[in-house]
Amino acid sequence: MDWGLAIFYFFAALAVVGGVMMITRKNAVHAAVYLVLTFVSVAAIYIILGAEFLFAVQVLVYAGGIMVLFLFVIMLVNLEEPRRFSGGRLRLMTSAVVTLLLFGMLARLFARSDGGHAPIVAAPAAEGNLQLVGALLFTDYLLPFEVVSVLLLVAMIGAIVLGRPRA
Repeated sequence: MDWGLAIFYFFAALAVVGGVMMITRKNAVHAAVYLVLTFVSVAAIYIILGAEFLFAVQVLVYAGGIMVLFLFVIMLVNLEEPRRFSGGRLRLMTSAVVTLLLFGMLARLFARSDGGHAPIVAAPAAEGNLQLVGALLFTDYLLPFEVVSVLLLVAMIGAIVLGRPRA
């Protein structure tokens, strides 16, 4: 068996186990530690695949910056006070309908595509991994990049709304 493939499977299994452990923990700090394990495992997979730029982004941005932000939120939010959903059935049904509508639109978009296979582009000899990622990100994958940025903005606004104290 190829050692590179065995190492890849090890880190892939470690990422899956870390993800499952993260979503099953009741303690938020323990869940954050398992999230770090998942981030580091994914970073190791990037190194194995030869994506040095994505490895650096994964370690610096996600395992570093995002986890510090998560830990600050965990420490600032009062986790002892249980919060009940008080939106009622109308809000629950509205959010379910909007979620299903958006999921249906996304499924329809993927059904129309050419099977989801991205063209494999070889990096020119003078360019490195960073130039190739930048060129693909702002040409072929501009729309998904912008959709992810809007999704992150909505998640940030939702976290602010959920984290603010009740008046």
